Amino acid sequence: MIKKIALVLLLAVIALAGSAYYQVMVIPAVPKSLDAPVTVTIPAGTDYEGVMNILALEGVEPNRTVFDPLAERMAYKRADMRTGRFDLAPGLSYVGLIRALRSGKRGTANVVLNVEREPEHVAAKVARFLEPDSLAFVRLMQDEEYITSLGYTKETLHTLFIPNTYNLYWHSTPREFMERMVIEHDKFWDADGRREKAAALGLSPAEVYTLASIVEKESLVASEQPRIAGVYLNRLDRGIPLQADPTAVFATRDFGVKRVLNRHTEFDNPYNTYVYAGLPPGPIAMPSLGSIDGVLNPESHDYIYFCARGDTSGQHNFAETLAGHGRNITIYVANLRRRGLR
Repeated sequence: MIKKIALVLLLAVIALAGSAYYQVMVIPAVPKSLDAPVTVTIPAGTDYEGVMNILALEGVEPNRTVFDPLAERMAYKRADMRTGRFDLAPGLSYVGLIRALRSGKRGTANVVLNVEREPEHVAAKVARFLEPDSLAFVRLMQDEEYITSLGYTKETLHTLFIPNTYNLYWHSTPREFMERMVIEHDKFWDADGRREKAAALGLSPAEVYTLASIVEKESLVASEQPRIAGVYLNRLDRGIPLQADPTAVFATRDFGVKRVLNRHTEFDNPYNTYVYAGLPPGPIAMPSLGSIDGVLNPESHDYIYFCARGDTSGQHNFAETLAGHGRNITIYVANLRRRGLR
């Protein structure tokens, strides 16, 4: 009799264990019917109930009678919720779901940097892709002690950011973002002999970046950028002020202007290359990779002037002398009149 009772109890225990195993390891917590992985975003400071609400909004609603005790045993319910963006595969079991949330691969985001004018604009752009808000990025980028520790000043900080697409963890902090930018910056300048090419021009990488930002604003025609870079390098070599219209616009912050006037070129500001010789203190925008490489691989010529053609090509005419420049200005004005512009 005792043996029968023991056998019954054993079978009951096995049945219960089997049922428990089936519930937590076989029954899906993430519906199999989903067509693709569910991306769940858990902001910093989210508590356990907050996680459950987020899961429910994404269509993941495990049986709490089963899930809650399991989360307790697996030390997930008591622990701080892991911040991040997680991809949960369809059909994931209860145990698999908790493991994914607790120690699974965190989701990433592609951070795209390309045309940002200043660090504040980089901060706003990055905050569109990562969890911290733009103010957190701005504060760090304006922390002079911090940017000095990186080897930059407030004027040159923008040269840290190389235009590209970067894959980062969604929960990356501003410091982690900046650390990644330092790595990517060094990787860029160490490639293709860029540091050596800059040194051969007598420029630092930051100065190349600054000049490239001017070239970028002068022309978006890739084939022209090495020639325009050559013009500015000739001017620097000969001690001639750059007299670059985009620097006058940046100095006055009159970014909506369609034509540069005397009030722009005469504005007293270190960034205005009509007033101050040499390069400005820092870049006036984020240049494209093409503009940077255009400066590093400039066209060799004797041009020191260039003028927009005034047609719809977006291209320029170049000259070695002031007289030649005057003729190009005449062509520019004639083309504007032909187009009905003044």
